Amino acid sequence: MSREFKRSDRVAQELQKEIAVILQREVKDPRIGMVTVSDVELSRDLAYAKVFVTFLFDNDPEAIKQGLLGLEKASPYIRTLVGKAMRLRIVPELRFFYDESLVEGMRMSNLVSNVIRDDQARHKPENDN
Repeated sequence: MSREFKRSDRVAQELQKEIAVILQREVKDPRIGMVTVSDVELSRDLAYAKVFVTFLFDNDPEAIKQGLLGLEKASPYIRTLVGKAMRLRIVPELRFFYDESLVEGMRMSNLVSNVIRDDQARHKPENDN
């Protein structure tokens, strides 16, 4: 009987939930603000975790940079809280990365919407005949 998910995938999913709760309730750094954990990639040996985050403020590169610096500074504290919340032999080392997929998805959606609107505007006079 094969498993649907690898252990690292299951641990990454649980780690994502725990980090999101910790960031929401425990971390009070003003540089971080409102942050969402969009994904966690865990190494096979469960020693390293890439945590992908998005910030709920404007797409100011300086604000994003400051937010990531705040997360890196709080990383040992977050790791300690994760260790208390989850029963793992090794608590993964956390590295935070900005997830641009949401911004890219919105940009692509806007491009598609603009093309559809332009196409409809171009074909409108033909339909009025």
